[in-house]
Amino acid sequence: MAKTQDFTATLKDVMGAFPVDTTALEGAFKSTATLNEKLSGVALEAAEKSAEISNKWTKDTLAKLTEMSKAKAEPADYAKAATDFASASAEVAAENMAAFAEIAKKVQSETVELLMAAGKDVAEDTTAAVKKATNDVTAAAKKATAAK
Repeated sequence: MAKTQDFTATLKDVMGAFPVDTTALEGAFKSTATLNEKLSGVALEAAEKSAEISNKWTKDTLAKLTEMSKAKAEPADYAKAATDFASASAEVAAENMAAFAEIAKKVQSETVELLMAAGKDVAEDTTAAVKKATNDVTAAAKKATAAK
């Protein structure tokens, strides 16, 4: 009866000849986590500012509606109150939309800056990792060739 060959030792030697360096993977994870933290900070700051604008806008609108809904002495006063409310609402809407646009512009600018910086870091890290991997594989191949 034929006996099967045990490849455990051979496989162990092959795996040992090509060491795996996990520091690059750990570094990439840390870089990604840091980038995500910064991007989340930008998004949360924008959400907070947007909520403040929305809250103020709502309070102002309710105050104007309260004033408009008060009883008037003359029928013409109702028309004037409605006209004043519409005019003030349009003006406030334009101001608030400009404020929202400023927030969006700031978010876009900060996001682009973060992504550009991250891209530069990734390119540098990748170059270093490829050089190291090339050197490691070359050394392992030379070692394996010399062992034969």
